[in-house]
Amino acid sequence: MNMLYDSDAFAVMHILANAVAEGEVPTQAGPQIPRHGFEIVDKRVGKEVYLDGSWAEMFQIQITAWQENTPSQEEVEDTLEGYATLAQTPMVVH
Repeated sequence: MNMLYDSDAFAVMHILANAVAEGEVPTQAGPQIPRHGFEIVDKRVGKEVYLDGSWAEMFQIQITAWQENTPSQEEVEDTLEGYATLAQTPMVVH
């Protein structure tokens, strides 16, 4: 898991859910295709959304655009707020 963004309002993590760890030998018993995704936490309301599949691909395109043209914090958070509207899962701290 890699923290990509952290502010008072949002946190974004890149999750490599089934990726093989460095030095580890993949086994046939586990999943064959790694499931990568992004978790967006809306700290203001205490909810999170996990993006995978086509949603994760769209978000990765957005991240690439941000890397090419550095946005303001307001622009980043406006975009994250759009994704956060999908959030239905309340955050639970373990």
